Amino acid sequence: MIRTIPTSIERDIFIEAPIDIVWRTVTEPELIPLWFSDAVEIEVQPGGHGELVFTDRATTKQVTAPIVVQVVEAPTTFSFRWGHADGVEPTAANSMLVEFTLQPEGDKTRLQVVETGHVVMDWPDDQKATYAADHAHGWEVHLGRLQDHFASR
Repeated sequence: MIRTIPTSIERDIFIEAPIDIVWRTVTEPELIPLWFSDAVEIEVQPGGHGELVFTDRATTKQVTAPIVVQVVEAPTTFSFRWGHADGVEPTAANSMLVEFTLQPEGDKTRLQVVETGHVVMDWPDDQKATYAADHAHGWEVHLGRLQDHFASR
């Protein structure tokens, strides 16, 4: 049975911190490991290359995800592409796009994350559905960590 494949993976959260502080935490390489990947190297500029390193807690195996920054419009918009094959420049036809949109709400911040691109990948439908489900859960976990980081301050 084929599961429904959403065209985008979306999460919207409210963070108890000003937009400039949230922006730094989402984009600065030394702060990203507080909530997202275990390690990061990235040029935070359009066209900037980098990589995120994730450690599988069960196996302790590390997975490296190359990324290419698409948009940097401080303090409201940051996006990157990932999921492309090593050595291949990412495009809309061979990678996923992750977009962070920050909006001030008083002295707090609303953060929306939208990941798209999995439906155009040359994968079987079951793989696309699994990717969407895994990443929906992953964004929930990582954004929960981001909220917790600010809640504990």
